Amino acid sequence: MKHNRKKETPLPRLHLISSGKESSDTSTPLLNQLSLLPGSFPCMVQIREKQLNAKELLNLALKARAIKAPEGTLLLINERADIALAAGLDGVHLPESGCSASKLRPFTPGMIYGYSVHSASALRMAEESGADYLLFGPVFDTPSKRRYGAPQGLEKLGALCRSTSLPVFALGGISPMNARFCMDKGAYGIAGISLFQERSRLAEIIEQLYLHLHP
Repeated sequence: MKHNRKKETPLPRLHLISSGKESSDTSTPLLNQLSLLPGSFPCMVQIREKQLNAKELLNLALKARAIKAPEGTLLLINERADIALAAGLDGVHLPESGCSASKLRPFTPGMIYGYSVHSASALRMAEESGADYLLFGPVFDTPSKRRYGAPQGLEKLGALCRSTSLPVFALGGISPMNARFCMDKGAYGIAGISLFQERSRLAEIIEQLYLHLHP
C-alpha cells in the first residue's frame, strides 16, 4: 500500500550521504558534517556505512543522533531498521532490491522510507512498497560509478520525475553549477556524497544549492 507523508511536513531538499569511510570513533567525517550544517538549512543525512558491523553502526548512529543539527534535519540509515529504531533515527534508506517498506512500517511507526531506483520498473516496486522518496542516479558522470556504465542523464531523470508523485532526489556528479538542470527536469532535491565532503566549504555549498531549489 502506498504511504504518503503529511503535506505539512515536507522533506528537506538536500540529501547528504555519508562517505563510506566512517568508523565508530568520536570524530568522523559524518559527525563533523553534522556539526557544520548551517542553522537555517535542514538536510536529510543518510548513514551508508556497509563496512561497519551492527555494534559499530549503532555506536555511530547514536553519536550522530546526539549532535544538534538544524531544525527539520532527518537522520536515516541504510537498510538497518532495527538500528534506526534503537538509535531513535528518522528513517531507513533501502536499495533497489531491498525489503519492502510496507513490511517494516508496523515495527517502525513514523519512520521515513526511501529507495534507490535506476529504472521505471524499480520505481513501480518502490511505490508499491510504500516509499516516501526516491534516489535516482547517477545523473552525471562520477568516478565512483564509472565501472557500472554511462550516467543516466537528465532526460531519464525527467522521465522518472514525470512518472511519479514521489519526491525524487537527483544523485551523481552534481555540483552547485549543474544542480539547476536537475531541478528544471522535475527533481525534488539534490543528493550527494563527495559533493558535501569538503568541510571548509560545506556551509557555502549548501547555501549555494538552496538557491537553485524551487520554492
